[in-house]
Amino acid sequence: MDHLVLEIGLAVLLIAAVGLLSAKLRFSVIPFYILIGMAVGPHAPKIGIFDFRFIESAPFIEFLGRLGVLFLLFYLGLEFSVGRLVKSGRSIAVGGTIYIAINFTLGVVYPWAIGFPLEETLVMAGITTISSSAIVAKVLVDLKRTANPETEMILGIIMFEDVFLAVYISILSGLVLSGSSSLTGVLLSASYALGFMLAFLVIGRKAAPLLNRALNIRSNELFLLVIFGFLFLTAGFSETIKVAEAIGALLIGLVLAETEHLKRIEQLILPFRDFFGALFFFSFGLTIDPFTLGGAVWLALGAVAITLLGNYIAGLLAGRSAGLSPKASSNIGLTIVSRGEFSIILANLGTAGGLMAIIQPFAALYVLILAILGPLLTKESKRIFRQVNRVLKLDREKPVIREKLNES
Repeated sequence: MDHLVLEIGLAVLLIAAVGLLSAKLRFSVIPFYILIGMAVGPHAPKIGIFDFRFIESAPFIEFLGRLGVLFLLFYLGLEFSVGRLVKSGRSIAVGGTIYIAINFTLGVVYPWAIGFPLEETLVMAGITTISSSAIVAKVLVDLKRTANPETEMILGIIMFEDVFLAVYISILSGLVLSGSSSLTGVLLSASYALGFMLAFLVIGRKAAPLLNRALNIRSNELFLLVIFGFLFLTAGFSETIKVAEAIGALLIGLVLAETEHLKRIEQLILPFRDFFGALFFFSFGLTIDPFTLGGAVWLALGAVAITLLGNYIAGLLAGRSAGLSPKASSNIGLTIVSRGEFSIILANLGTAGGLMAIIQPFAALYVLILAILGPLLTKESKRIFRQVNRVLKLDREKPVIREKLNES
């Protein structure tokens, strides 16, 4: 551990350098963070005292990256409130069901049609179904879209996906690792996840007056310690009952958004969100070995094409079910197209179960492509909708409105 601090310093400088480059190019910073992580790692050289392999610091960087996910989701939760999500509960349930049904069906059909065995098919379906909550959170905040009408649905789908993931991992672990799956275990896993989320939101909303008094702390140092305690304790407890720690961070953010200390929390948390968030994307890139991706290129490209199509259709239908405009519905499908941390977890499950070796490079390349495309598509969502609307005529009210304006 002699050079741990040196390696961390080197990593931060590399991240800062590509961040400056992306700012000059006016490009989303997320792909740059991931690509610089890929460029270094075990395959990179060691030049003097500067070890670009990051072997010694990799576990610590991974831990800092985990904190980045928590801060990204926590901050996103602060931008909303429990009340806003509760009001949209029914539409979120319908939209989430539509999203999962379309993407999971396509995720099963694609590998099955190619000829993959059942277990590999189910692992690949999970990889292609679940969005990256970290990338989605980063994009929404960076593009200042947290106030958009479709963002409630996007947040709801992320939470809905987590309930699905809790159930799906329970089933898949039984099939892949032990060859069986207990129905009781699956039902318990689902009920724990859903019950915890609902109970936390209801109790959290009722506890707002108590939280207001508890957080009436003058010292910023003590105030931050209390907030961090809430954040990490909630995220850690969530993980113990098979709810993703990132969703726990989102939940505590939603609850604290109901308090009168919201602005102060946002102001103090912002630097931590940006710093640890950057480290998450860098650490994510470190896990991808570019030299192992070649054999999975066509398989990954086919999956990307199917995901883009499925996501866009699912977004349109989910938005329509909630009464959103075609443009807002289009934004849903484009914003949550990124895949990331959960897909890698499922790929690792397949590796642990001794499934086909191609699953790991497939997942890495698939996630990399969508992690790059996702922020770009979200940024260009207006232009994409205009092009799609010319062909499909999704928004038919605009010409009528223009005619009335011309008549007046």
